[in-house]
Amino acid sequence: MNLQHNYKLTVKWTGNKGTGTSSYRAYDRNHIILIEGKPTLEGSADPTFHGDKTKHNPEDLLVASLSACHMMSYLHVCVKAGITVVDYEDNATGTMITEGDGGRFTEVVLHPVVTITDASQIDLANELHKKANELCFIANSVNFPVRHEVICVVG
Repeated sequence: MNLQHNYKLTVKWTGNKGTGTSSYRAYDRNHIILIEGKPTLEGSADPTFHGDKTKHNPEDLLVASLSACHMMSYLHVCVKAGITVVDYEDNATGTMITEGDGGRFTEVVLHPVVTITDASQIDLANELHKKANELCFIANSVNFPVRHEVICVVG
């Protein structure tokens, strides 16, 4: 049975310095992301595109969404396979190219370091990243490869 899930948020531009978009440098790219019942996220453009480097940018949030979704899918498949994960950390990277006024991501590489309790399950734990990628809602929604370079240790 397929279930539909809906998400609602508000993005509000906060970067009008008084003259709006009267020129390319007359405005900030700052904005806030509002989701009912959750802390406000402060956003901006990537600094390359005249954004505030201290705020979240859409490119970072896309990579973070892929990383977090993969982690949750991976923990799920590990539970089902009887693998006990005691630590998980990912240092994800994304590559984007610009083309004229636009651009696109060409790939995201996840670098999860996973700690499990049973050394005999390392091969299975590594293999389950493929299944997690197949289940990840966000990875299933993008049109570029999401690769995995995994390290699995026992702790």
